[in-house]
Amino acid sequence: MTASGEHTGTCAVPEAGGGARRPGGRAWWRRDRTVVAAITGAAAVGYAVLSLAKLAGFRAGAYDLVIFDQAVRSYSRFGPPVAIVKGVHNDFGPHFSVLGDHWSPILAVLAPLYWIHDGPETLLLAQAVLLAAAAVPLWVFARRALGSSVAAHLVAVAYVLAWPVVETAAFDFHEAAFAPLLTAVLLERRQAGRHAHVALAALALLCVKEDMGLLVAGFGVVLLGQRGWRPLGGAFVVGGLGSTWLASQVLIPLFGGRADYYWAYGALGADAPAVVRTALTDPLAVAAQLGTPPVKLVTLALLLGTTLFAALLSPLVLAAVPLLAERMLAGSFPNWWVPEYHYNAFVIVIVLAAGVDGARRLRERRSRRPASATAGADREGSGPPDEAAAAERARGGRVGTRWAGTGWAAGVAAFAVATVPFFALSDLADPATYRHDARQRAAAEAVAAVPDHALVEAANNLAPALSGRGTVLLWDRTPRWAPWVVADVGRRTFPFRDVDEQRVRVRMLVERGYRVRFEREGYVVLSADRSSGGRRP
Repeated sequence: MTASGEHTGTCAVPEAGGGARRPGGRAWWRRDRTVVAAITGAAAVGYAVLSLAKLAGFRAGAYDLVIFDQAVRSYSRFGPPVAIVKGVHNDFGPHFSVLGDHWSPILAVLAPLYWIHDGPETLLLAQAVLLAAAAVPLWVFARRALGSSVAAHLVAVAYVLAWPVVETAAFDFHEAAFAPLLTAVLLERRQAGRHAHVALAALALLCVKEDMGLLVAGFGVVLLGQRGWRPLGGAFVVGGLGSTWLASQVLIPLFGGRADYYWAYGALGADAPAVVRTALTDPLAVAAQLGTPPVKLVTLALLLGTTLFAALLSPLVLAAVPLLAERMLAGSFPNWWVPEYHYNAFVIVIVLAAGVDGARRLRERRSRRPASATAGADREGSGPPDEAAAAERARGGRVGTRWAGTGWAAGVAAFAVATVPFFALSDLADPATYRHDARQRAAAEAVAAVPDHALVEAANNLAPALSGRGTVLLWDRTPRWAPWVVADVGRRTFPFRDVDEQRVRVRMLVERGYRVRFEREGYVVLSADRSSGGRRP
């Protein structure tokens, strides 16, 4: 145990740096590795099936799967990460680099996978593996902290079933896929006492997204309270905040974006200095914003609930505070603060690890209680202390407190299982996930009617099926006059207001000379007849 009270090697797995070993330790370690591999592998398969089934059933979207597909494809061809679908729809231009949207250069590491298979399926499989892989360093962290392989297995199960992870796997692809794994490595390497490894993991996190500097800075605050880590903690605070400022204010505009594009705090101030002034002069307004709307509090309760609120017993939870504040203080972009989508994946490992540490602290507090009670009884007694009895009581206390940690881990695993029916993982057990109705079959025929290598405007849910074999634009409220259009007039699709507006768009295209090539179940495929004026005047 370090001077700060954290374990660095005790009860570790053999390769992790010594500590107590069980009889037949090699056999136990092989068994542990098998269990961890089974948990991780099953999770990866489950996530992959879930996301690929959504893709096959036309339930993925141009926003956001096609954005990342086009960007990584550009990387794979040794170009900048251009996403024409994002640039055109958001008026940044057809050559817009996604580095001007979010600072996520880590996406480049996925480029070689596109040399194997060039399509959005590659991203979904990579995301499934990345999300599942975080269970391994998290297991090592829990095994060291709680001293029990059983408890560590249960924590790993709680992670792979955790609703923030599942919702990330179910919602297209995002850079958030890298965050759990890198965060778990960061925490496990800190626990192992490896300064250089911790610094490398932090640098990698800074490449995931511009606001990951807030997480690094938050973790730096935690390190400032731990002997031997204070210099690195100070560097993390300064470097993390500096990195977020540099990425959002300099690098993103340099690549064609806007520094204020995602400013969401108008209720508190027009810019960061104004928000600081509000916090100093009217802190109640800031506090009120944390619960406006109330679903923000629901999301926070569900996050802490993944640890049965044990995370509140650990200073490690402070590392998640800056990222959570960034989202919960926002007054626009409602997706940021709800349980759905991928945003909670950035902090779930921090929260779970804080829960593990909180359970450890509670266990150690309990383990000291029997010893002090025994010493008091011996001092009060008239005869010599019964050393055998005292040793037996201490041994029983250690066993009891170890099982207390396992009991907590069983509780968090049970919580994760209990949440499954309310989130996307339940779709795996729903036969409708794998059945294709008449409308989905018509969607497949509609996209098949578009030739390869075509420039096509496609409805949001149809765009991913075309992205691997053509240049895809989002069919939106502004006519782009592409040679091919795949429209949906059967139900409202992003970003239109209603189905009537979509029907008006299709009639307008026909009036301008576009020919209907396919029409069924609300899907309409049109192509421009250049000789009759099917182009923008």
